[in-house]
Amino acid sequence: MKFVASNRKNVPRRIGHLPDFLSAFNSKVMNKVRLFFIFIFIMTGWIADAQVETVTLSGMVRNKVDKSAVPYVNVVIKSEKDSVFVAGAMTNEVGRYSITNVKPGSYRLMVSPIGFKRKEQPLFVGSLSSFLDIPIIDLEETATVLEGITVSAQATGISNKLDKKTYTIADNSSQSGGSVLQSMQGLPGITIQDGKLQLRGNDRVAVLIDGRQTALTGFGSQAGLDNIPASAIEKIEIINNPSSKYDANGNAGIINIIMKNNKQEGFNGKLGLTTGVGSLWVRNENLPTIRPQYTWTPKINPSISLNYRKDKVNVFVQADNLYTQTLNKNEFVTRDYHDGTVIHSQLKRNRNTNFLTTKAGVDWSIDRQNTLTVSGMYGSEKIIDRGDQPFFNVDMSQRLRLWQFLEDELKTTVMGTVSYQHRFNEAGHVLNAGFNYTFHREDEQYFYDNYLPSSTGTDAFKLLSDEQVYDFNIDYIKPLKYGRIEAGIKLRNRSIPTNMEFRPGTNSVLDMQAGGWADYKELIPAVYGNYVFENERWEAELGIRLEYVKIQYDVNPDHSTYKSDGYDYTKPFPNMRFGYKLNDNNKLSIFYSRRVDRPNEVDIRIFPKYDDAEIIKVGNPALRPQFTNSMELGFKKTWNRGTFYSAFYHRIADGTISRISSTSPNSTLIYAIFQNAGKSYNTGLEVVLSEKVSPVYSFSINGNIYRNQINAFTVHNLYPQSNTFSADQQSAVSGNLKLNNTFRFARGWDTQLTAVYLAPDIIPQGRIQSRFSIDAGLKKAIQKGKGELFCNATDLLNTMVIRQKIDGTDFSYTSRDYYETQVVRLGYSYKF
Repeated sequence: MKFVASNRKNVPRRIGHLPDFLSAFNSKVMNKVRLFFIFIFIMTGWIADAQVETVTLSGMVRNKVDKSAVPYVNVVIKSEKDSVFVAGAMTNEVGRYSITNVKPGSYRLMVSPIGFKRKEQPLFVGSLSSFLDIPIIDLEETATVLEGITVSAQATGISNKLDKKTYTIADNSSQSGGSVLQSMQGLPGITIQDGKLQLRGNDRVAVLIDGRQTALTGFGSQAGLDNIPASAIEKIEIINNPSSKYDANGNAGIINIIMKNNKQEGFNGKLGLTTGVGSLWVRNENLPTIRPQYTWTPKINPSISLNYRKDKVNVFVQADNLYTQTLNKNEFVTRDYHDGTVIHSQLKRNRNTNFLTTKAGVDWSIDRQNTLTVSGMYGSEKIIDRGDQPFFNVDMSQRLRLWQFLEDELKTTVMGTVSYQHRFNEAGHVLNAGFNYTFHREDEQYFYDNYLPSSTGTDAFKLLSDEQVYDFNIDYIKPLKYGRIEAGIKLRNRSIPTNMEFRPGTNSVLDMQAGGWADYKELIPAVYGNYVFENERWEAELGIRLEYVKIQYDVNPDHSTYKSDGYDYTKPFPNMRFGYKLNDNNKLSIFYSRRVDRPNEVDIRIFPKYDDAEIIKVGNPALRPQFTNSMELGFKKTWNRGTFYSAFYHRIADGTISRISSTSPNSTLIYAIFQNAGKSYNTGLEVVLSEKVSPVYSFSINGNIYRNQINAFTVHNLYPQSNTFSADQQSAVSGNLKLNNTFRFARGWDTQLTAVYLAPDIIPQGRIQSRFSIDAGLKKAIQKGKGELFCNATDLLNTMVIRQKIDGTDFSYTSRDYYETQVVRLGYSYKF
């Protein structure tokens, strides 16, 4: 949320209000809407995209009298209904056995060794744990023993717990070939706004790479997703209800990006090359006197992945380079002031980006029970922005101002990881330990030319930030007969020294007293425990994470406004899930979790940022964490050819982090500053339906409708001068709808057509209008399945335009952003 305040009155009025019809809708219709959704929920089932499909059973057989192992006896699983053989294994020399690829269900477990009594017992195999441990079976003379069940399978789609959705990048042909952000825009439950991912209308999302937070995607708040090549990614997990083993930040959920990592025997790999072009024509002509906007912008993405495995050693190397030219922003704005003044402006940003990412490592199987992995990752992101922002009077007869800028930014990331795993005798019984080091340098330079009717000024600044993060973790997993226990500890030490150097020119607009140095320090030790239970009807998951957080932000003592600040707390973050299986195809689940969103370093950074001529962004060292309680009711239904999933969710956030904007006396500049704005609420319903209609055609449809509300609040802004802002309660109802159609033809031809509709929504200070786009993709398997060709087009009809209406205390403005959305790509890959 974002609001604007002014010092022209003692108590600024609220900026922006909802239309009368929306208020009426909220007060009169919302109750009926809720009842309608609850009716839908009760009358229909829920679908799972990803679930455990096979199980590994492990256990031990002993002599009941002397407790010695009983080797070389057969352990057999048979169907409970008709006693048909399902699977079996023989115990080894120490009496242990392991049975793989057992599907979830009810069985009979039988042991019939010579010299012992035959033993038979019921066996239930659930779908929540990849590994189950059967209690020791003691055999009497002429008896049989059964031990441990473990479930291990590749999950696809929504997990059987209804907490996770998994999608493979290779299956998403209509958006493949670009960045990770672009590849996710068609996935269920995800929307993209202002370059950030939103889950169910909320951008407080924690983004992980291979289960870890990294500088590439941001510690806490998300970053950099529009520049990571999708060619480096194997699959994406969307976790709406994370368990306690994950960090507590990210109240909207977690997105886990899983990098490619092949472990086949021998030498193998994959080569790929994608090219493309965007901004095929000018959708809206520039205002006069500025440089041309980008058209026919090239894209190129070569990639290589190599793997060599022999005996106990596996070596892997991966490299991807994504170069793009992009019309990153092309926003036309009309401002109407209350005194009758009208100003037309345009903000155009031509961007050149090159992102190189490489990953290499070694997996060493020391013996049957111990594995060591050492890996490293290097990322280099180079961004060059050339921007123009002209301002004209009402009839376009006079240029009032021209702001031209050049941004030269280089981000460098180096990561090193050491992981150790010890596997106990029981399948799935493991101890993991890991250490991860991250170095991330942000090196920015801005150069500005400010053309006024009577003068010209040139300014510049340089920002240098070196982030270092040390992460250490230990995780323990112990399978049980009906579930598992998980426990672990984690320690993070993070520091970010930053220096801002202003270089003023003639008639400088820079605030010279707001520069200097700042030092961010973060220490977070945490411990967690999680218990999972499952029988034929009931499921339960109970966990708690205890975190101690200490944040210290030291600033230059000569800063004009801000002083050093910090905070610390020790808080528990519980999670609970209860599930009930109505039958084999229908399941009901209830979730509760408590999570936190800690302000990231850039949110409290004290240095003003001048990437817009009229809106100056400044951090706030006094910003505090936002705590959120989340509740969800879910249901899943499956049938032979399809699935149906739905979730009714409600979130309550305390200390809501919102961007508040204010003006200072005798100035038209707007200063945008994050503040804690009190309580807010997010309530909605999500539905996903997928069906394989025929061998040729399948579809999935995802709908999400939600209501956001922020209570009335009052905050106090300090920069550049002290002012107070108050706002009344604000709310809005919005949603989105996505339809994905897949056609699989003969001879390896696949076609995908995706349609996305985003309903009007509330944004900082106003509303954003509806948006719509269609993406299409075509791919064909060639070279006996080793090669693949694909072609796709995003925003096929070029309809995705961002239209906004903003209301301020003494002004309002409308905007239309014709940024680059239509891109055509052609790609080829080959596996060997």
